[in-house]
Amino acid sequence: MSFSRIMVTGGAGFIGSNFVRYILTHHPEVFVLNLDLLTYAGSLENLNDLPADAKYQFVQADICEQGTVTDLIRAYGIDAVVHFAAESHVDRSILGPGAFINTNILGTFSMLEAARAVWQTEKKLGEGQVRFHHISTDEVFGSLEPGDPAFCETTPYSPNSPYAASKASSDHLVRAYNHTYKMPVTLTNCSNNYGPYQFPEKLIPLMILNALEGKPLPIYGDGMQIRDWLYVEDHCEAIWKVLQEGKDGESYNVGGNNQPPNIEIVDAICALLDEFKPDSSHRPHQQLKKYVTDRPGHDRRYAMNISKIERELGWQPKYDLQHGLRKTVEWYLSNPDWIEAIRKQKQYDDWVSQNYSKRGEK
Repeated sequence: MSFSRIMVTGGAGFIGSNFVRYILTHHPEVFVLNLDLLTYAGSLENLNDLPADAKYQFVQADICEQGTVTDLIRAYGIDAVVHFAAESHVDRSILGPGAFINTNILGTFSMLEAARAVWQTEKKLGEGQVRFHHISTDEVFGSLEPGDPAFCETTPYSPNSPYAASKASSDHLVRAYNHTYKMPVTLTNCSNNYGPYQFPEKLIPLMILNALEGKPLPIYGDGMQIRDWLYVEDHCEAIWKVLQEGKDGESYNVGGNNQPPNIEIVDAICALLDEFKPDSSHRPHQQLKKYVTDRPGHDRRYAMNISKIERELGWQPKYDLQHGLRKTVEWYLSNPDWIEAIRKQKQYDDWVSQNYSKRGEK
């Protein structure tokens, strides 16, 4: 498959903006239409140094506005949709699940209907010349016990948070459109991403920024929750590979082959900041660690079996955690203007206060 006019939803968010950059850098012949509502996790600050180019266009719009999306797909001759747009923070889904139902389920329905209207009902493009690629998460599979095998593509869904349930629902919708309407689709279920431009409520940027300012490093429970950490550039390469070469109707797990407990992530960040900021009054940064009450229903362990995408498409992650974390810390240290802009326009401090102020020390 070869696509030349791609709509990226949520392309002003963390992974989406990295994917837009990836396409424009590595595939400059491709036109990118970036559709984003610019809610709290999406910002034009993530895209402010992109060159003015006829191959790129940004549109601020809601994926739930089906008529608008349909008009855009038709007007721009879109032949592939890469659907990132989603509410994605578990803690926020616990405090306010309604937004997750609306964006992740109804928004995906709206996107599918818009694409179906142009590609199939109106037959604006030929058979086999279009694709809807859906970005999902490992959290749809639930939680693993210490000795359990890693999630594979056939692992039964067992979501444990409103966020995970909403993403599981959207996955089912995408598969149903493939089966019922023969919509050409592919899906990827990724593990925890990290890297440049990540909204600083997530674990890694939160720990970096709090440590720099001498604030407590809040660690849920005993800190032994295990995640599979995927550097965002590796993820972008995997998505492109699946979009171009993946089999219609198939899903592919994407992981980083890095599965330490969260406490080790925090310790590694502290060690890097000790190295990069030897004159900091907060050294050693590990002294800032603070164990707090765990989140409700916190999944204990995720791990991804990525043998399918390795075997069928030849993709493997390039970054191990040591290399990826070093690059990530360096990026946040080198971009204080981005950090300040994001905090001001997205009321970041209000959210952190709301989420952590009532979590007592363990």
